[in-house]
Amino acid sequence: MYGHIRIGTWRPFTATQLLAPGVGFIWAATAKMAGLPVVGYDRYVDGTGEMRWRIGGLIPVMSARGADVSASAAGRLAIESVFVPTAFRRAQWSSDDGAIHATWSIDEHRETVELDIGEDGRLRGAVMARWGNPDGLPYARYPFGVTFESEGRFAGITIPTRVRAGWWWRTDQQERGEFFRATVTAAAFR
Repeated sequence: MYGHIRIGTWRPFTATQLLAPGVGFIWAATAKMAGLPVVGYDRYVDGTGEMRWRIGGLIPVMSARGADVSASAAGRLAIESVFVPTAFRRAQWSSDDGAIHATWSIDEHRETVELDIGEDGRLRGAVMARWGNPDGLPYARYPFGVTFESEGRFAGITIPTRVRAGWWWRTDQQERGEFFRATVTAAAFR
């Protein structure tokens, strides 16, 4: 994938992600700050979330782990599971007032994602109450979501290909909370 991520200002990035719904993910990316590459990853592996970013791969700019990072990463894994629709059988499903919810059990975390499905059956987005600390607020559950602007087929499977994501989804602060815009260019499934 490639796109823009807001780190102070919008910055271009390229990334590759390994995603195993209900189990874990690794998102490895390169962005640019002041013309220098910032290389790093976000991940959730063996029940532990971690972020590690370095300028030129050498100078640390951000590193985080711990219970709060792990809880936030489990939420990210749940909402990103829409990129592997064959894994939906692992979710628990519910519906109320026309809303469709998928609940994922990820280690000790239970994460519920509300899916926005159009009348044509296309997945338009997803929202959830995700653990985090947007804007430096204390860790708690805050509105988080994604909007899918287009989709494509890879290996016979249709997935979202243009994505916008951020905190405060479906609130009057959504535009301010958006921090991620990406285009998926390739996908492989096992």
